Amino acid sequence: MGAGHDHGHAHGAAPAGTATAAYRGRLRVALAITLTVMVVEIFGGLLADSLALVADAAHMATDALGLGMALLAIHFAARPPSEKRTFGYARAEILAALANCLLLFVVGGYVLIEAGRRFITPADTHGGLTIAFGVFGLVANTVSLTLLMRGQKESLNVRGAFLEVAADALGSVAVIAAAVVIMTTGWQAADPIASIAIALMIVPRAWKLLQETLDVLLEAAPKGVDMAEVRAHILALDGVEDIHDLHAWTITSGMPVLSAHVVVSSDVLNAIGHEKVLHELQGCLGVHFDVEHCTFQLEPSGHAEHEAKLCH
Repeated sequence: MGAGHDHGHAHGAAPAGTATAAYRGRLRVALAITLTVMVVEIFGGLLADSLALVADAAHMATDALGLGMALLAIHFAARPPSEKRTFGYARAEILAALANCLLLFVVGGYVLIEAGRRFITPADTHGGLTIAFGVFGLVANTVSLTLLMRGQKESLNVRGAFLEVAADALGSVAVIAAAVVIMTTGWQAADPIASIAIALMIVPRAWKLLQETLDVLLEAAPKGVDMAEVRAHILALDGVEDIHDLHAWTITSGMPVLSAHVVVSSDVLNAIGHEKVLHELQGCLGVHFDVEHCTFQLEPSGHAEHEAKLCH
């Protein structure tokens, strides 16, 4: 390195795995449950001539694909970093979450179109059979929700799966309610109305997940990290005179990272040394903002002007 360039790096312990990886087993169980419900609801929808059941089965198929992609993403995310991909394949989880969002939008649109057709050409839906299959789906989805409840707070990918299963559970409630209406009143329009309700439960949740996923892909500051507060905490450390090129982003769920150029008084650097300053910076970020993977470049006063001259 050229004269005048003092570089320092402080890294927290690398995570043993991404946030989603800890829930691999539960995702597998949820996938098995989802596939079972999907098959049963397809059979039940055809047998009872219920669009709501068929629509819910279509959503279950999307969930199964989403869960499968989540598990596939875990496999790729666990692959070690390389010279070409220095963070490995951790971002694959976020790409899978994005794909889940797009699939949810497609399913929501499909259900709305089919519901419109059912209004034009009413069907003779069997209420009793629809209730039976709807209850089966509700119980199964409740089990899956319980499995994924904790993980959805830690991983975008698990959250995507959780929201899909939650929409399915609500869809099962809508299916049951429509069947009860058909049995008690004979009003067949309840079935496509329930289908529309399912679609309306899918789209808003997909939109919220899409926003969070795009924040990661566009490298927005990690959720819960206030960059103004980060700057203030760093500037409050003894000897720190300025900070520039401050960036924070998220590689994947549970992997926030930060980098910054920190201008430190030459007197402080000479008195306590670079290592002590780096430990103080690392401790500040780790304690106050839960960001352990940090890279700092320590610079003496006047170094920023020197870099600016070199750039020109």
